[in-house]
Amino acid sequence: MDPDSGALERAAEAALRPRRLADFVGQSVVREQLSLVLDAAAARGRPPEHMLLSGPPGLGKTTLAMIIAQELGVGLRLTSGPAVQHAGDLAAILSSLEEGEVLFIDEIHRLARPAEEMLYLAMEDFRVDVVVGKGVGATSIPLELPPFTAVGATTRAGLLPAPLRDRFGFVGHLDYYRPEELEVVVQRSAARLGVEIAEDAAAEISLRSRGTPRIANRLLRRVRDWAQVRGSGALDRDAARAALAMYEVDDRGLDRLDRAVLTALCERFGGGPVGLSTLAAAVGEETETVETMVEPYLVREGLLARSPRGRLATPAAWEHLGLTAPRGDTTTQPPLGRF
Repeated sequence: MDPDSGALERAAEAALRPRRLADFVGQSVVREQLSLVLDAAAARGRPPEHMLLSGPPGLGKTTLAMIIAQELGVGLRLTSGPAVQHAGDLAAILSSLEEGEVLFIDEIHRLARPAEEMLYLAMEDFRVDVVVGKGVGATSIPLELPPFTAVGATTRAGLLPAPLRDRFGFVGHLDYYRPEELEVVVQRSAARLGVEIAEDAAAEISLRSRGTPRIANRLLRRVRDWAQVRGSGALDRDAARAALAMYEVDDRGLDRLDRAVLTALCERFGGGPVGLSTLAAAVGEETETVETMVEPYLVREGLLARSPRGRLATPAAWEHLGLTAPRGDTTTQPPLGRF
């Protein structure tokens, strides 16, 4: 691929994000609520209240923050909780904000405590106190800030301290997408990528995307690649199935690691119960990886159950793997490892 076509490809992928609230697919409740908040703020001629967006990864929290700034016609500053480890880092960002700008803080629950306490004051009084000097000679200098809108995003709303959560005037929770909504996402993304996709191919991709637009867009690009290199160039159902089989994404959206966890649980531990650390060791992954990346989807799909005694394979898991469940109650087995 020559440099010019590579630049066009990156630009096309960046263009997959919708720019306006009317173009945002799904999340109808949050869209309606946001539309009301933004319209009311525009009518008053003032920045809207601070907003908190929560929900699993890949559902559009960052996209919505960009849309909020676009709808307001103001600038957008982006940062993340892990990137702001000192109060001075946040003070530098806040002091450079223009009036009415949107400050987007991704993974806001991971803000360092000193920065979090500074954000309280900035959100409530549009002011920060900058400490100059050290020890008994230290002096606090108040710095006034222009009115701005903070938009926080979190995948773990329960970890947000109550004082921070209470400073958000609007809280929106994003839910997983339905297959028919993801079909629209895939079709729109294909159009932005400049490729035609058959309806049955879009449906096939949406069913394997785990209810997540980010995954749907990623699978669409892989199907497009397969069709261009190995297929006829047409994005039809056969191309979608062949490409997704090559990338080890099955008809329920499970990937290699998902199936490895289920297979270990069923074949090595008789369906459980088994502790999380033991299960992670069996598939050669870190415990946190299995707990945060694999378990939530398997539980949501009814393929895995969590109990005080460990992880259990459900009858649907045995059926999905094409295995025969052992006779008797496997829950009487002692738990293995940490759970």
